[in-house]
Amino acid sequence: MTGGLGLVRSSNAGKPTWALVGTGALAHARTDHVHTTDLEATTVNKPVLRAGVEDVMAALDHYSATLASTPGGAGWLHVQHVPVRRFVAEIVRKLLALNAWAPFASAPGPLTLAPYKGLVGLRSSSSREYLAYTVTWSGVAYVLGAAAPHNPTRSAQLRNRARTSTANTEPSPLPSDLGPQDVLALSLTSRHAATLTPVLAELARGGQRSLLLDLATAAAERCSAGSVTGIELRSAPSDLFTLSGTAEGLHQPDDQQVVQVGGHGVQLARLVRLLSVLLETSGGCTQPSWRTVVRAESWLDDMLSTTRPHTVLLSNDTSPLGVLAAHAAERHGANSVHVQHGAWTAESVAWPALHSRDIVVMGERDLALGQRWARHPEAEVHVLGQPRFDVLAGLSRQAQRRYLEKLLAPGGRRPPTRIAVWACQPFNPDHLKSHAYLLLDGLAEADGDWGLVIAPHPAQGADAFNALVKRAGGTPLAVADPRVGARGCLAGADAIASAYSTCGIEAALLGIPVLEIGPPGERTLGLTGHGLATRCEAPGDVAEALSGVRGGPTPIPRAALDEVCRWRGDSAARIARLITDRATSGPRAEDSTHHHPGAAASPKDEGASVR
Repeated sequence: MTGGLGLVRSSNAGKPTWALVGTGALAHARTDHVHTTDLEATTVNKPVLRAGVEDVMAALDHYSATLASTPGGAGWLHVQHVPVRRFVAEIVRKLLALNAWAPFASAPGPLTLAPYKGLVGLRSSSSREYLAYTVTWSGVAYVLGAAAPHNPTRSAQLRNRARTSTANTEPSPLPSDLGPQDVLALSLTSRHAATLTPVLAELARGGQRSLLLDLATAAAERCSAGSVTGIELRSAPSDLFTLSGTAEGLHQPDDQQVVQVGGHGVQLARLVRLLSVLLETSGGCTQPSWRTVVRAESWLDDMLSTTRPHTVLLSNDTSPLGVLAAHAAERHGANSVHVQHGAWTAESVAWPALHSRDIVVMGERDLALGQRWARHPEAEVHVLGQPRFDVLAGLSRQAQRRYLEKLLAPGGRRPPTRIAVWACQPFNPDHLKSHAYLLLDGLAEADGDWGLVIAPHPAQGADAFNALVKRAGGTPLAVADPRVGARGCLAGADAIASAYSTCGIEAALLGIPVLEIGPPGERTLGLTGHGLATRCEAPGDVAEALSGVRGGPTPIPRAALDEVCRWRGDSAARIARLITDRATSGPRAEDSTHHHPGAAASPKDEGASVR
């Protein structure tokens, strides 16, 4: 936690200094002072924040990239870039907030930390598994050079956190004697599994054998074996994600190396020391510890050496295990194919980097982003849609409507005549609450008889919404089973509300009205710009949008949909063809669907690619 402290101005030899003290001392302060929670609530300039993060990451790369590497040669910062970048962003955000406070801006000076306070803590998150690390204010003072003889690197909350095993302890469904495979696929989440398995099924129909490695550590995220001949499923070793311990090489002595952030000198040796906490205490497939990364590389090497696939198929090659898999594929001479599993915007990813050779994106608007983010020297980007959406045309609107009505009116009571579904993201509790109140207040003002079904994100538990259900007032409100989620009920809705859930795209493809919600300036999918959604920044916007809903799907021009997602119901087949063509013939320079960045994109029922 980062609360419970205040910042008070003092002086040292006539020069201003700023001391972190317990909030009880603030009541007696006679000089400038502020509660740290007020600083954390400060809105910072996003472009300045991004620039600051880039500066720190560049300095970290130069200073520490070679301090630790896997046996296969993958550097610690390359593999762990996403969690590191998120932590760095917390530091930069706090420094910018400090600069934005007028008393400090007019008299900047060194910070004195609060003794015995941990330097790395956790933020609140509605995610089941993800640990939202943050730097405490004492940690900020520490990286700026404050003496910390009595401060542990980990906060009490982090130290006392019970170590719960997230290992997949299910027995492996495969025999130990693996044979050759054509494709090796990795799944970290249920969205990955739903994106990749249709492609593997198409490959199987063409006689290609696949091995699907299920690395998910939450039970709800795991793959089901299915019954498709030609697809084998194997779980991660049962103890892979329970490994913790010291990250060798990242405990450097203090030196004079600093990076400047808004006039503050951040000491790089100390920053690396704090980052080692993330690599030593984290767990699960989205934030594996450094020891897990080293062990996972060895396991992947064994898999690749044994199965000798021509392709490694991924749905995330940016987070640690995805980076590691793309790196391993390159070393083993296998082609790497990445299939976009969620919507992209220019600011939607923690690290805009794609490491695979072939990158499959959903829509025309993703071409430029895929090209910009590609890191492989021979990368090609292909517009082939989303295999997870191939099944949309066969959804039963009536069955999903009945499910929504039973949620909102159990026991045979009369359901509301109109139903909105809120497709959530795993925001922190306050962020989640602000979206909920925006929707509930808008529903109360809207014409007609409306109810709301909250569809948790797959990474969220339903208990994250307990307080919101109590606050609903007169609006009928229910929470969908997380195993159903928005995908399992959106076809039965009269409207879909979300900030940037991919379910907004699915709803648009089905002609269901979409509301992109959130305060002004908040990131959305940007469907409004394509005429596929209504931007709702206040309850009145929600009420107006819902009052205009007339029922029944609204036809939308195909060109507008193609910008966001090329949907023909055959994405899995086209991706499977890309994989097999690449395996048999390599790059196809004569392919008429290749075009260069900036050329007019016109799929004409074909996948468009860009080199």
